[in-house]
Amino acid sequence: MNMFFNKIISSILQIILFLIIPFVWWLVTARKKHNFAEWIGLKKIEGGKKTFAAVVTASAAFMLLGAILIYMVSGIETAVSEFAGLGAAAVPAIVIYAAFNTAFPEELLFRGFILKRLTNKFDFNIANIVQSLLFGLLHGAMFFMFAGAVKTVLIIVFTGVIAWFMGYINEKLSKGSIIPSWIIHTASNLSSGIISAFLL
Repeated sequence: MNMFFNKIISSILQIILFLIIPFVWWLVTARKKHNFAEWIGLKKIEGGKKTFAAVVTASAAFMLLGAILIYMVSGIETAVSEFAGLGAAAVPAIVIYAAFNTAFPEELLFRGFILKRLTNKFDFNIANIVQSLLFGLLHGAMFFMFAGAVKTVLIIVFTGVIAWFMGYINEKLSKGSIIPSWIIHTASNLSSGIISAFLL
């Protein structure tokens, strides 16, 4: 239960930390034109069946990719290592970790803030490539010292591709809502956490 409450506190702090720059940016540049939630993409999912199919397909594909990544970095400390071997006792903490400790703050920053601000300045395709590259590099940087160059490049490519698809689904299918990518990201992280907890 301690792990569960620690994840809740950690999630709140992480969300606040990841929201500081976007919130200040919104206050200075967009406060009079848009409310903050809509400006950052916290709005209703649009696109109906097409968006639903894309979210389900991407979630399944990225859960599989996540499992491959976990296998690739086995023996290396990862974000889900703390759940290793804990089984069902870790599931409540894994749910909080997956949805609010990683997926939500990262979606706010990368797809809610970075992608949307870049899209205002550049073509969507360029903006989406840049945000996905930044996302991939961030995830690769965490492993470089331990995983070596080849595995790090694979991690950057895998996570970058995932980020590109999430950006595309949000902006092109769901009219700017970041909820689809939050769902996809949560599913992928949930899968990784459960694999670690049950040592599948």
